Amino acid sequence: MKANVQEVTERIATMGPMVQDVFAEIGKVIIGQRHMIERLLVGILADGHVLLEGVPGLAKTTAVKCLAKTIHTRFQRIQFTPDLLPADLVGTQIYRPREGDFVVKKGPLFSNIILADEINRAPAKVQSALLEAMQEKQVTIGQETFLLEEPFMVLATQNPIDQEGTYPLPEAQVDRFMLKLLIQYPNREEELAIMNAQARTRKPEIRPVMDPSRIREARDIVDSIYIDDKIQGYIVDIVLATRDPKAYGMDIGNLIQYGASPRASIYLNQAAKAYAFLQARGYVTPQDVKNMAPDVLRHRIILSYEAEAEDLTTDDVVARILERIEVP
Repeated sequence: MKANVQEVTERIATMGPMVQDVFAEIGKVIIGQRHMIERLLVGILADGHVLLEGVPGLAKTTAVKCLAKTIHTRFQRIQFTPDLLPADLVGTQIYRPREGDFVVKKGPLFSNIILADEINRAPAKVQSALLEAMQEKQVTIGQETFLLEEPFMVLATQNPIDQEGTYPLPEAQVDRFMLKLLIQYPNREEELAIMNAQARTRKPEIRPVMDPSRIREARDIVDSIYIDDKIQGYIVDIVLATRDPKAYGMDIGNLIQYGASPRASIYLNQAAKAYAFLQARGYVTPQDVKNMAPDVLRHRIILSYEAEAEDLTTDDVVARILERIEVP
């Protein structure tokens, strides 16, 4: 087993400069926000979708566009609005009078990286059309089903403070996102650097440093990263504690209405391995699981009215669970 771990670590080391180049290229435009960029890479490496939530102006859209440029993939930005139709995403059939038949005109979903900007502004029909693409990696137009090209990843943004004209995302769709990131304001030094950088009329050029074939290679390495049985048990215990806290000696059952789904265990396992990859390790540590747990769990736990009355968040509940569950 040690030999396998060493071999995986060596394979990761060969890709290390490329990963650092991705951070460097994005860093030309995005100042700070290391956590967000790191988690976006985790999503790509673990083949998961990412939901970014933050107030306007925190470079959510810019970060996604920069990421797409660095990995040299086809990118589409879709501005979600209340009048958006499913056909605006997936495409439609067009009748040709001369030939007397229909042809398929593919929509913007037929790309590698999709930026669903302000996703909570679109109605339920659009959300369901996006749901098929996210879960099945395919799109149905009329009687035909088309497989989407790999890698396929949805990076969605939503604004938490402007609720006018928005549609809350269905729980089934929120659960399809591997990670939910809460984007915070920059600190004073970062804000000063941002102000000076954006004062220039000429913006820095982002060069591609990775391509889809290298992403697939990196994903193969992530799949081979070693995760011990005890750490897998640790992941399952964390998720089960969100459903039945009393079984783990925690008196927080009154704060949780619904616990995390089995996707939480699957995604936490995958995300921890991708995070280990970014740390240049061929094995997962319990700290990797702890680092990724809030981003994987925060949108999968539904709090009770009592928790909301006490002004608690899902992050508070996850923190209590991580403090209580014994680390292997």
